[in-house]
Amino acid sequence: MSGLSCRHGMHTRVLAVALATLALSCAGSRAAASTDLTAVGLEELLALKVVGASKYEQRQSDVAAAVSVITREDIRSFGWRTLDEALATLPGVHTTYDRQYKYLGTRGFGLPGDFNTRVLVTINGNRVNDSTFDAGPIGRQFPLDMDLVERIEFISGPGGAVYGQNAMFGVVNVVTRTGMDMDAAELALRAQHPQGARERRVSFGKRLDDGLDLLASVSALNARGQDHFLDFGASGVSGVAHGMDGERDRELFLRLSRGAWSVDVVSGNDHKDDPTAVYLGVPLVPGQFQRNRYTLAQLQYQGGRPEDALQLHGRLFAGQQNYVGHFNYDTTLYTPSINDWRGAEWQLIYSGWETHRLMLGVEIQDNWRIDQAITAPAKPADDVTIHSPGWRAGVYLQDEWRLADALRATLGLRVDRNNATGTQASPRLGLIWQASAVTTLKALYGRAHRAPNAFERDYSDGVAQVGNPALRGESIDTLEIMADHRVSNDLLLRGSAYQWRMADLVILGLDPASGLAQYQSGKRLQAKGLELSADQVWSWGGRLRGSVSMQEVRDAGGARIVNSPPLLGKLNFSAPLPLAGLRLGWELQFDGSRRTLAGHETGGYAVSNLHLSTARLFPGLELGLAMRNLFDKRYEHPAADINWQDSLAQDGRSLRVEARYRF
Repeated sequence: MSGLSCRHGMHTRVLAVALATLALSCAGSRAAASTDLTAVGLEELLALKVVGASKYEQRQSDVAAAVSVITREDIRSFGWRTLDEALATLPGVHTTYDRQYKYLGTRGFGLPGDFNTRVLVTINGNRVNDSTFDAGPIGRQFPLDMDLVERIEFISGPGGAVYGQNAMFGVVNVVTRTGMDMDAAELALRAQHPQGARERRVSFGKRLDDGLDLLASVSALNARGQDHFLDFGASGVSGVAHGMDGERDRELFLRLSRGAWSVDVVSGNDHKDDPTAVYLGVPLVPGQFQRNRYTLAQLQYQGGRPEDALQLHGRLFAGQQNYVGHFNYDTTLYTPSINDWRGAEWQLIYSGWETHRLMLGVEIQDNWRIDQAITAPAKPADDVTIHSPGWRAGVYLQDEWRLADALRATLGLRVDRNNATGTQASPRLGLIWQASAVTTLKALYGRAHRAPNAFERDYSDGVAQVGNPALRGESIDTLEIMADHRVSNDLLLRGSAYQWRMADLVILGLDPASGLAQYQSGKRLQAKGLELSADQVWSWGGRLRGSVSMQEVRDAGGARIVNSPPLLGKLNFSAPLPLAGLRLGWELQFDGSRRTLAGHETGGYAVSNLHLSTARLFPGLELGLAMRNLFDKRYEHPAADINWQDSLAQDGRSLRVEARYRF
């Protein structure tokens, strides 16, 4: 691809050859193996319906976007315990960890410290991104235990035509299990070394005789963390942060449904100790931490079946995100933030016309409380409290139009209005050509917007940061061409070429009047990329999924942006083993070098993970063994401008044992 660095050509060829060689060698293998009851074929994988793209069920081939689906069996096979671990296996996705939060980079964009404001995260269609920071949690802050996930839908590209705020680079919709699916009580225990982590979960799910479907679960994590040697740069301090990397997490999930009605309640409370002295605090002082508590609830009505000509969907929702940061400067500072929101959404879907499927939706959200504060117990006169409630509303329309037997168009438009930036329009256009029984081509265009959040616009303490009421919203325009081709009943190939342009990017700069940090807008970015992937499934239970992604993101001056690896490679292989009913899950991830804020390169790296599990030793009992970073690779991720460090070392090898019992 023109413009991409030639020095990555060798890496690309090596990854492509490795992928092709493994695929050919496995394709020729039909060694005798017991049929694995958890295995699914390519037909079943492609038949999985997606609801996160248009807020109603669609076949993957009908979605006007590149869609990836991660199933519960994938999660079990590879032992993923956080949302970011699962998403990191997808084409064009890279993650960053700063020992506080996990950040999601997509298609070359992943600014350090960005809080995932440009990717929308939902649980059963209910927005998780809060109304103060716009943060979409994907690490331990994500308030749902991964054992309760039925599937993860990742819809790449702008989703603003349906979702509005935050859906600039993609939508992550997590669909939960049901009581009927679980149909048991479950107890799960896990222990991980050297982090000293202990996890436990108790769940119960059942479809009762009166038709009520019930799923209830509680989970807990306690981790001691590791001792890390850290250099605090300009402070002149370096040393080992002893006992300062611990974490505590509590989660609750309740789902009730009967007929067309359902209720979800999700709650998570994550407390993460801070060894890095983030926000330039005093280094190596124990007791610094950040805590995030999410509480989400929604009542849904699904009127009509997918095959009905008229369907009516509605929901009422409410949420709260409670944040507390405890930092040490000359004195102890607390930065509490609490935001509450509530709203409603109605959606009408009509497919009574032979060549059209129409959707009309209305969504309103009242951010009735957004409070940010700084509290200094030793200096109460310096306390700061900022109140900035707000609202937003949107109307969206979409038409799936069958132009011919093999040609369909998706036309969509959402118009949003909010108290900060006024009215914005987000259009979507997709042309989908079924070129043959085994080949689908898509040409896609979309635009999405994001209004500045309350933290970027209003937070001002007069000491470290000042607000910017004139902050403008961001916009992104994306063009994409993609092709899906089924080589055989077991092998699917996909290719996608795209370019996107972002205007008025909101980033942290300096206020010329005060010299303090201030969020400012106006920067422009442009990108182009190519994603190639393959998915091979065998009848004996094996599956190989791999991808190579090449991407280039530059600013208006032609400079490469920070934390943007130009090359990504992924391999995921799962298969039953002829011993004690074992199932193997192995993954390899290659990330190209990333530029730091200081202009350094972190260097490319490859990390391998291994997971073994069996459910054959005792009825109802499943055992697992996971090894993360199997070969103890040393590598670093770029840090943000709120860190003393320019880059942060990542975890080495870890070992986790786990047991799940159904009764």
